[in-house]
Amino acid sequence: MGDDGGVQFHDLGLDDRLLKAIAKLGWANPTLIQEKAIPLALEGKDLLIKAKTGSGKTAAYALPLLQKILQSKSSSTGEPVIRGLVIVPTKELSSQATKNLKELSASCSGLVRVLDVCNCGTAANVRTALTERPDIVVGTPSRMVGQIAAVEKEVLKYGLEVLVMDEADLLFSFGYEENIKTLLSLLPPIYQSFLLSATLSDDVKSLKKLVLHNSVTLRTREAEDEGPTSSRLTQFHIKCSRDDKFLLIYTLLKLGLVKGKTLLFVNEIEGCYRLKLFLEQFSIRACVLNSELPHNSRCHTVEEFNRGIYDYVVATDEVGVANGAGGREGSGKGRKRKRDREYGVCRGVDFQGVENVVNFDFPPTPESYIHRVGRTARGVDCGTALSLISQEEEAGLAAVEDRLSSEGGESSSSVIKPYRFKMSEIEGFRYRITDALRAVTKASIREARLKEIRVEAINSERLKSHFEDNPRDLQVLRHDQVLQPKRVQPHLKHIPSYLSELHTRTHTRTH
Repeated sequence: MGDDGGVQFHDLGLDDRLLKAIAKLGWANPTLIQEKAIPLALEGKDLLIKAKTGSGKTAAYALPLLQKILQSKSSSTGEPVIRGLVIVPTKELSSQATKNLKELSASCSGLVRVLDVCNCGTAANVRTALTERPDIVVGTPSRMVGQIAAVEKEVLKYGLEVLVMDEADLLFSFGYEENIKTLLSLLPPIYQSFLLSATLSDDVKSLKKLVLHNSVTLRTREAEDEGPTSSRLTQFHIKCSRDDKFLLIYTLLKLGLVKGKTLLFVNEIEGCYRLKLFLEQFSIRACVLNSELPHNSRCHTVEEFNRGIYDYVVATDEVGVANGAGGREGSGKGRKRKRDREYGVCRGVDFQGVENVVNFDFPPTPESYIHRVGRTARGVDCGTALSLISQEEEAGLAAVEDRLSSEGGESSSSVIKPYRFKMSEIEGFRYRITDALRAVTKASIREARLKEIRVEAINSERLKSHFEDNPRDLQVLRHDQVLQPKRVQPHLKHIPSYLSELHTRTHTRTH
């Protein structure tokens, strides 16, 4: 975190116990957002922070929050009270924030207790934990309101000192407005507030009016040089037919034109399994992430991806689900399946070391595009975003280019550049693609989808119990298992030599 030299963490006035935890984490220097935010927060200021993922924003609010709790507990001998509330839009971000808070308070001799109301087992377990008054409660607005109302509506009235709203630009758009207003009515009249957001949207401005008083707004150069206008992010598009997307993704992955850890985004859950099953035909293994899978398995998949166990994850963002759209999906019988309304992948998940983002399906809005490509080129790393554009998606591409050009001051044609190579040179692969797609039928997709949910449900229970006591066993639990072993055709695994020669010619011209 940061380069050697300059401001040190011990220059920020932090408690020695927090500095010890920071040292254990190997953090040398504060990031720019931490350097600016922490002193102001320790002075008691309300803060509005514009910060991208990867800028160190969690520690920017967590360290002042923990310091305030330690100071309050050192001078208080009364009953335990909830002193900090951290509100986030998704279960994934709730897990991540809780983990960070526990790591940063690891040297406090158990003085600080953190409760994640989204991932603390049954509702009865959460209610019991709330009655014991943990120091910090983390969760989504809907889960907080439901659990607090079930225990005691006055639980936050006495003792709350700090309110944090992370990813604030998503809280209203995910349909939490009424939950937030209800939650705010349960708080005491005076408390310190931190609002953190990737953008300063109208929703954020509305939240600012609700929770901040005489606040300081922080916008650092570090926060501005992130996302789709960053010089470290290279963006390409390829215009093609819908069927050609499968030909292109095969060529890009099998010939190594896209190398390294890669997120492949699709728009629907069914598309997750169609693409996974297609890639399996060529022995290209990938995990899937979507709202139907259990939360424990989703978090473990992300952790394993971050460790380098998997190179490819096929993910949905499903903003419609978060907004409460839910409902039926797909064709046929249209069976409704249970999906997690507090799921989030494009935002709120701490993917690490992502080298490429591939939009197999182009996102429905410019905001979705910005959030997707924000998974790569984080911090000081470089990254590539590639979008496959069918004719029906060209209007969406134009809208994104207009948005990015207005933000970055460039012409729209120079923002997302065409990825140039001749489709005619990969025509030799088409028969293999046709062969593979024959095996990916609607019935096989339905079967694979059900199988994956069953397998991951079992994995989720194992993760919750057995694997807590046997962490080494996690090494044998994988999420990229082949879903259709009988339908995988062995001859598709390898590329014939006369076709592999295309790799050299294509790679030379495109790079």
